[in-house]
Amino acid sequence: MMEFDPTRPKWQQIAAVVRQRITSGEYPPRRLVSEVQLEGEFGVARTTVRKATAALREEGLIITTPGMGSFVRDRCGDNP
Repeated sequence: MMEFDPTRPKWQQIAAVVRQRITSGEYPPRRLVSEVQLEGEFGVARTTVRKATAALREEGLIITTPGMGSFVRDRCGDNP
């Protein structure tokens, strides 16, 4: 489990980790970004994970499809 910096909100730190995974290619385009998996990995509440994914969505790194989940966007910005 990740050790969090107490001076920064957890959701920002989780977003930074996921952002790095996306930009490094560890999370390739069209990969599902599972809220449940992130919740378990980081040991945080679903609300915290949703704040992190909302920030990534605003940055254009992921897209969320109701009923399907959040996916890494293609580099060209296409939907999954």
